[in-house]
Amino acid sequence: MDAKMNNVLLVPTDFSEVCANAIKQAAGTAKYLNFKLCILHVIDKITKADLKKKNLGEENIIEKLNNIADKIIEEYNIEVETIAREGNIFTTISDVSKEIGAYFIYLGTHGKIGMQKITGSFALKVVTSSNVPVIIVQKRIFDKGYNNMVLPITSDWGPWEKTKWAALIAQKFNAKINIFQLEGEKIDDAVLLITEHFKANDIDFSIKFAEKTTNFSKQVIDYATSINSELIMIMTNPDKGLKKYILGSYDEDMIFNTSQIPVMCINPRDVNWKKIISR
Repeated sequence: MDAKMNNVLLVPTDFSEVCANAIKQAAGTAKYLNFKLCILHVIDKITKADLKKKNLGEENIIEKLNNIADKIIEEYNIEVETIAREGNIFTTISDVSKEIGAYFIYLGTHGKIGMQKITGSFALKVVTSSNVPVIIVQKRIFDKGYNNMVLPITSDWGPWEKTKWAALIAQKFNAKINIFQLEGEKIDDAVLLITEHFKANDIDFSIKFAEKTTNFSKQVIDYATSINSELIMIMTNPDKGLKKYILGSYDEDMIFNTSQIPVMCINPRDVNWKKIISR
């Protein structure tokens, strides 16, 4: 069955600084694409404990969300919806995403080690449970769209899904795609398939080969930094019939990169690409 996708971006918040940055990045993208923005707070055990400690009710959460929404509407002139939902971040974010038909999710993180409840290693669980691409952002502010993207290719697995998403984002933002690949006959064949599609759709691209002697994730980050890339795109690996997704060690290094470049994480899934591309 095809996944439902509407012109709406979802961004969860725990009201931290890094989540505020994620909201602004999502708002900027929503304005550029003429999408609606949905801001979510998951009321879990941590939220309830904090409210109890401060002798506040759950209406305080709704008030906080509404205040954020008012500021975003004033600054970006976009449609904003707020949701406060009881649950836990590992399932509720994905559930709400499916419910509203989110195009993709913005998620703020402090890095691999952090104390915020939807940051650090917890972010990885949100990524791998998501039915739509998740853009991981850190504290660094990116507010000029995505003009220069890096697409690492490490295997011949799933080139079509990766190609379609890369092309979609490039067309939406009029961006250049910079392929950064490992060497190998099968990988070369995958890259050939990808670039043929890019050529057919008039998408600007370049190809750079990784060195064999150094860490691949560091090379990707250094390359993305050197060309002032605003987005790195990676794809999770499927486990047991596409029902579960896993991230490799270099994927984690890229997600939590020290240059704080946003990273779009894509889980393979069944979608109707004709409907998506026509939006």
